Amino acid sequence: MDNELQDPLVYRRILLTVDADDHESTVRAFRLACTLAHDYDAHLGIASVMESEDINIFDSLTPSKISQKREELKTIINQYVEQAENNGVKDVTPLAYDGGDVDDVILKHVIPDFKPDLLVTGADTQFPHSKITGAIGPRLAKRAPVSVIVVR
Repeated sequence: MDNELQDPLVYRRILLTVDADDHESTVRAFRLACTLAHDYDAHLGIASVMESEDINIFDSLTPSKISQKREELKTIINQYVEQAENNGVKDVTPLAYDGGDVDDVILKHVIPDFKPDLLVTGADTQFPHSKITGAIGPRLAKRAPVSVIVVR
């Protein structure tokens, strides 16, 4: 047990979740994820999910509207990727997903695809579609198979 206590806990693959609808909590989580990725020389994945609630019924019937929303999401993610690289993070991967409940998509698709050893997410500050305050961060912390930091 003594050897185990002496070994530092270092993360090599950090996954940041970006909420395009909640800039405030995302910025704080981004700052921490960049700091950790830079200090640990870790691979940083920056992921966001196009929420099904953000697509109204009329847009869902128009493929060009769906494509436009998907491109807007990719643009947001790429802005964070560029900023992370400007902050000195060497290995950054953009990850865009769509459809379904955000935490389910992250748990069932993003985490298995990226294989992080740490998930960094913001403590939700805006909830346009949710009746549960702070819903996504705590649910990820409870259900994720990896360590999770929820940033306030």
